[in-house]
Amino acid sequence: MSSKKIWLLVLAAFMALTACSPNQQIQADDAGPLRADVSGNMQATLRVLYVEADGFAYRNSAGELTGVTVEIMQEFKQWFERYHSVSLELEFVEEANWSVFYRRIQHAHGGVFGLGNVTITEARRDELQFSPPYMTNVAVLITPKNTPELSNFSEFGTVFADLQPMAFAGTLHETRITALRDQYQPGRDIRPATSNPEIITAVAEGGYYSYIDAYNYWRAVAEGAAIRHHSVGDEVGETFGIIMPHSNDWAPVLTAFFAADGGFIYTERYREIMTEHLGEALAQLLLEAAQSS
Repeated sequence: MSSKKIWLLVLAAFMALTACSPNQQIQADDAGPLRADVSGNMQATLRVLYVEADGFAYRNSAGELTGVTVEIMQEFKQWFERYHSVSLELEFVEEANWSVFYRRIQHAHGGVFGLGNVTITEARRDELQFSPPYMTNVAVLITPKNTPELSNFSEFGTVFADLQPMAFAGTLHETRITALRDQYQPGRDIRPATSNPEIITAVAEGGYYSYIDAYNYWRAVAEGAAIRHHSVGDEVGETFGIIMPHSNDWAPVLTAFFAADGGFIYTERYREIMTEHLGEALAQLLLEAAQSS
């Protein structure tokens, strides 16, 4: 066989392998039963992907998975079982990388849900489904602790002169940081990050500014992180939702759960969950943000 034919065979084999894209593997692995196929005295297992986040999806001292979003899914499970002769199991699967987590939900099939504090936007609705909001977020601008307080954005160029922008890639915080950079520091490189702890550590060590969610800021400060919050940069009003692939027909049921009893996020049980996992002060801040938005 000529070397040319061998090369063509190798190329064909490579193309066949690459045709089995990661998304195809994701589609095979991330699947759950359709609501339409679940009835009678059945047992169904819903797949729930999550990104670990303090207060929202984390392991407690006993090694048990818990948190705000985990408990909301458990409340949904119990609510559904009360009104249907179906036993639901929730299969929680961790995904460490937020961007991979998002893509896995996009390419999943059927009864698959995602817990990753994903901001609800119209652009993202084209890519997947959202539950009704389970929380209103406050995005906060942070710098090293020794940075003077930014009282007005007209001072940005002076106060932040020695700081480099840093952003969690693929998030709305990256959009915010890019806008600040373009307006006040054109041409300055943005250091990409893949996790909130990475951002908090880099900012605390000096040299960077960034946006993070209020709950990440509060927890970081409680743990002694040397960072400062500049309240002039607060952005309130964005909301988080549980995400699902477009093929997930459980979405109307999840919507009904959030609407039951006057709205789940207005119940005492919701307040208890928020307070237990986020602390009374932070829970109150986020609850008030929801009421004012």
